[in-house]
Amino acid sequence: MAEVTPISVSLSPLDRRSVEGRFDVAAMSSDAGVLWLAEVERKLGIADALASCVRDCRDPGRILHSVADMMRFRMLAIAAGYEDGDDCDVLRRDPAFKLALGELPETGAPLCSQPTMSRLENMPGKREIARMIGVQVDLFCKALSKPPRDIVLDIDDTPDPVHGGQQMALFNGYRGVTCFLPMHIYEANTGLPVAVIFRDGRPPKGTEVRTVIKRLVQRIRRHWPDVNILVRGDSHYGRPEAMDWMEANGVDYILGLGTNATLVKQTRELADDVAVRRAEAGWSALRRYQSFSYQAGSWSRDRRVIARIEASHWRGLDRRFIVTSLKGKPKRLYEKLYCARGQAENLIFAHKVLLASDRTSCSSPTANQFRIILHTAAFMLLHHLRAAMPKQSIWRN
Repeated sequence: MAEVTPISVSLSPLDRRSVEGRFDVAAMSSDAGVLWLAEVERKLGIADALASCVRDCRDPGRILHSVADMMRFRMLAIAAGYEDGDDCDVLRRDPAFKLALGELPETGAPLCSQPTMSRLENMPGKREIARMIGVQVDLFCKALSKPPRDIVLDIDDTPDPVHGGQQMALFNGYRGVTCFLPMHIYEANTGLPVAVIFRDGRPPKGTEVRTVIKRLVQRIRRHWPDVNILVRGDSHYGRPEAMDWMEANGVDYILGLGTNATLVKQTRELADDVAVRRAEAGWSALRRYQSFSYQAGSWSRDRRVIARIEASHWRGLDRRFIVTSLKGKPKRLYEKLYCARGQAENLIFAHKVLLASDRTSCSSPTANQFRIILHTAAFMLLHHLRAAMPKQSIWRN
């Protein structure tokens, strides 16, 4: 009978004692994987960076758990699948979580409880929340080993239905639900989150979109002054205020554009040709592209618009429009560049559903934003852990 060599993985020492992960003894915890997440967090320094933004007004003589340790505990729990703060009452004595937080598994002090975690959620004010969002942008930049030449910022929002009378909960007519509408921004080439911003249920106005893009770009350029930035989003973000600012500050964009009568008229000749050609040839679908200059009434200048015209037997004639500052062939810009923003939907799904970042049930908007920050931190931990896996490993995908 062949011998089986037990697998042993060395981890960071604790209190001058070696720590190993082994698989040949009785299980002490069902969450041993949190130790690997703790190694990633220790390397990135996420909890310490976020905690540095929060003013701790507690009595120093009565503090048992630092702000950084409480944040670290919560983000590790979220990444391990415990999305609710109530889980802290059980996990605070779990040996794996205690080891991850630097406590001995049997004799170490218990971690913080749910009431303590709830008080933490309500501790930061608006300015501290804004600083933490800025720190998350810094963490995104520091996560890359060298300055990139180009980055693509995918910006989108997602409905977060509410079931109570929380502040900022509004009815969204397009979504047909009372909700929040948090704004997600990811870097497309790496899949890393740049920022996730809690907001009310209304679609963003042009001034809000401009402010968000402006602050993100300025923060990123502190680290990478020469990086080329492309902003990509749907028609919610094709606002004239945002496009004016990006053009004035060397930021490229490719954004959705809502259909109107003028755009329909501009593309009527091509649309008729596509519909006739498809019908005559008997094809199931035919797609063509057109590029032209266009100035909406609210725009300060002409901009390049690309139209995608498709005729099919199942949908009839369908038009889609984008506005962009980029040069290049219309088909490539639409199919290869603009449509690639669909990957951001997968990232939002992972953030919102797999990590349950839609548990924004606090009455205070700042507390809900703080929760989203911690969920985003957990997303970063999982992203970096997966990236550290061997390329052929099942964990990589």
